[in-house]
Amino acid sequence: MKRVKRRYIALLLECDSLPSEREFLDAVWAAVTKLYGEVGASLTGLSLINFDGKRKIFVIRTSLSSLSMVKTSLATVTTVAGKAAALNVLAVSGTLKALYDNVG
Repeated sequence: MKRVKRRYIALLLECDSLPSEREFLDAVWAAVTKLYGEVGASLTGLSLINFDGKRKIFVIRTSLSSLSMVKTSLATVTTVAGKAAALNVLAVSGTLKALYDNVG
């Protein structure tokens, strides 16, 4: 059985208010589902790994094969929890240690 390779993505949320972890993840899932449908979204294996409320940085995990799908979907996020928002990709890495070294 082949091991699933994963990638971690650090995201900066530009929004006036701070959404909950669930609201943020719902917005990301909605964007992926809107572009690629439920089958495409299920292939991503998206999960929220970490959340820094002070700096508004979220870390999500996805499979390597669906990285481009997820990054494309993140660009389409315009609202989170009903408030205007934008997501910027800060870094992408194969390990959390390297990701945190790049983000700071």
